[in-house]
Amino acid sequence: MACTQQSQEKEAILEVMSQQEQDWNNGDIDAFMQGYWSSDSLMFVGKNGIKYGWQTTLENYKKSYPDKSTMGKLSFTIEKLEVENQSAFMLGKWNIIRESGNIGGYFTLYWKKMDGKWLIVLDHTS
Repeated sequence: MACTQQSQEKEAILEVMSQQEQDWNNGDIDAFMQGYWSSDSLMFVGKNGIKYGWQTTLENYKKSYPDKSTMGKLSFTIEKLEVENQSAFMLGKWNIIRESGNIGGYFTLYWKKMDGKWLIVLDHTS
């Protein structure tokens, strides 16, 4: 992959992350979920193990963050982003600032480019 092509792909992925931050901070989990692969094969790995499916992931987010005050203000810090053809690997930190106490951790995302769009197919968040 040519250098400019690779940097364009990285930019496209970072735009998805930026949009997710905005959607989250607007209290819109449904819009936030547009960055994920809408499939039963989507994998989300958290402290309770592996969960499969876009709908399951959406429901879990809504259960854990029932309102805007619990959602707080989300920010991502990208530590590493590697793009290889139609897939990408990302390592980063997440942070939520909120009145009920700040939370944060690390994430590993595996991305695939499908129909011209970069989507998260595996999310491991701790």
